[in-house]
Amino acid sequence: MGYKIVVDSCCELPEKYKKDARFQFVPLGLEVGDYMIWDDETFNQKEFLEKVAACPQCPKSSCPSPEKYMEAYHCDADEIYVVTLSSHLSGSYNSAELGKNLYIEKYGEKKIHVVDSESASCGETQIAMRIMRYKEKGLSFEETVEKIEVFKRRMRTYFVLDNLETLRKNGRLTGVKALVASTLNIKPVMVGNLGVIEQKSQAIGINKALAKMADCILADVHHPEKRTLMITHCNCPERAQYMRTLMEKRASYRKVVIMDTAGVSTMYANDGGIIITL
Repeated sequence: MGYKIVVDSCCELPEKYKKDARFQFVPLGLEVGDYMIWDDETFNQKEFLEKVAACPQCPKSSCPSPEKYMEAYHCDADEIYVVTLSSHLSGSYNSAELGKNLYIEKYGEKKIHVVDSESASCGETQIAMRIMRYKEKGLSFEETVEKIEVFKRRMRTYFVLDNLETLRKNGRLTGVKALVASTLNIKPVMVGNLGVIEQKSQAIGINKALAKMADCILADVHHPEKRTLMITHCNCPERAQYMRTLMEKRASYRKVVIMDTAGVSTMYANDGGIIITL
């Protein structure tokens, strides 16, 4: 019967899809000192940010177990599409693949395809939404798999963060040769290149950095009118709207979607972070 799209909890879905039966979340765990929670519908962003600000230890996440993924696959859907956080950032992709193997061993063959988003946050959302579009157009499992793997390599993820400490302390900035001094209020513009984070540009102050990010995106992206612009913010809706205005002044898009970060994205982006994919 139909299809299901399974996503880990680093994927933010637009509000109208959060209760959609075609989607299922598999949550990651979050840890700040002695404070441990699941990144699910109970996540409280304000409380979490306060815990992070008060704790001297770096926050951490734990990926879902293979068994949790296997349970998500065990349903009436004939086809399962799985979208995970980049394998460069988390073990979620490996767990999803192991869950697939466990499912086949226990229940037999099923059409299950696991996508390593090589991105995060709204990068996962882009892939999940694109899978839904392909299926609603009537594409087969094999056609959808082929097209989505091409799509994810074309997609780009950009971000400007007020605070890069979580990424740095968790060893997620190995592709960045040198980070500028935060005391100078210099904000780097970062891009995810096939899962590896690289510094694209920089500017003094957050608004100038956002403008630089707009420049980088518009220089890199061809035919923006055919793409969906997704902006995810961490507790800064005004900043997201500012970014939308910057982008729409210079190009048209198929659609614009703005979302707030869930737990894992909040942990990495920190208060005031902006993530963009298209």
